[in-house]
Amino acid sequence: MEWIAAALAAFVLIVPVELPDKTFVATLVLSTRYRPLAVWLGVVAAFGVQCAIAVAAGRLLTLLPERPIQLVAAALFAVGAVILFRGARNADAEEASAEQQFAERIRDSRRGWRAAAASFVVLFTAEWGDLSQLFTAGLVASGRPAVPIFFGAWAALACVSGAAVLLGRVLLRHVRLSVVRYVAAGVCAVLAMITLIGALA
Repeated sequence: MEWIAAALAAFVLIVPVELPDKTFVATLVLSTRYRPLAVWLGVVAAFGVQCAIAVAAGRLLTLLPERPIQLVAAALFAVGAVILFRGARNADAEEASAEQQFAERIRDSRRGWRAAAASFVVLFTAEWGDLSQLFTAGLVASGRPAVPIFFGAWAALACVSGAAVLLGRVLLRHVRLSVVRYVAAGVCAVLAMITLIGALA
C-alpha cells in the first residue's frame, strides 16, 4: 500500500508541474515535425533516464542525517510552490515564446529511430534541473520508497508527453496554463507542509 501511495504522490505532483512546462511544448512542437509515435518513444526514453538520475540523487541524499534532509525537501517544495505561483500569471505568454524557440531548433525532417533519437536529445537536454526532476529527488529524499517514486514520476511524464502528442493543440486552446500552474503551486505547498510536519514531529 505504501508503494501505491508513493507512486500516486509522484504522479499527482509531477503532472500539474509539467503540463504547463517546456516539456509539453517541446513534445508538441516535435510531434508537428516528426511522426508522433517516434516522438513519444524518444521523449519517454529521455524521461526514464532523467527519472532514474533524480531517484539516484534522492537516494544519495537519504544517506545524510534524516531531519536536515527532510527540511531541505520541504524547502524545495516550498520554493517550487513560489516559483509556480509567481510564474502563473505569465504562463500563456511563456508557452508561446517556448513554442517559437523549439520550432526554430527543429527544422529538419526525420523518420523512425532518427526522429526518436532527435526527440530524446531535445528533451534530455531541455529538462536538466527542471522542477519535476528536483521534486522527484525531493520525494525520495523525504523518505518515500525510490522505486514507486520512479514509476510514478515516469508515468506522469509519459502521460503529459502523450497528451502533448495526441491532444496538444486542443488542450492549449481549452486549458489555461495559468490555472494549471496555480494548482501545481497548491500541490507543492501542501507537500511542503506535510514534509515539514514530518521533519519536526
